[in-house]
Amino acid sequence: SPLHDARPVEGMHRLSELILCGKINLRGDASDTQFCKAVETVTGLALPFDANTSIANNRFQLFWLGPDEWLLHLDLQQLETTLTALRADMESIHHAITDVSDYFTVLTLSGPQSQEILASGTPLDIREAHFKAGQCAQTLFGHASILLWRHDAQSYRMQVRWSYAQYLYTYLEQSIQNTEALTAFNQQ
Repeated sequence: SPLHDARPVEGMHRLSELILCGKINLRGDASDTQFCKAVETVTGLALPFDANTSIANNRFQLFWLGPDEWLLHLDLQQLETTLTALRADMESIHHAITDVSDYFTVLTLSGPQSQEILASGTPLDIREAHFKAGQCAQTLFGHASILLWRHDAQSYRMQVRWSYAQYLYTYLEQSIQNTEALTAFNQQ
């Protein structure tokens, strides 16, 4: 893990790296019923076709990244089996399947002012009226490219390249400290 020595932030707000999970980038023609059926057969999930959406079941989470691109998160223990099954089911279909597990890590941020903390570093409008639970978007946070998704009303997850993980973690950690200090000052 790129953040193996980072201490989780615990308090009014929480920040930590999630346990390493498998990540598979899927590319294919959304209008190809065989491609869509193969993904659904292996994962139990129908590909999301609406921009910036994700779907999940108890084993997989599938993110829409573009009109012909999706990202699959899964337990690391299931990675090889899932890759093998996807490749077998798509053998005669035009597609690309890439294991990107060691390219990205995922951070989680939660707490009552998580939205404000994230708004300090991203140009994306993440107000709940515009960015609901289950939605995702590729955006910038500071200088880092991230995949951001709203997990629930007060928590977010961010997938970032390993090379930017420490930068993003430090940025968020400082934003949490600033937000909590300002909140404490305003309550005096």
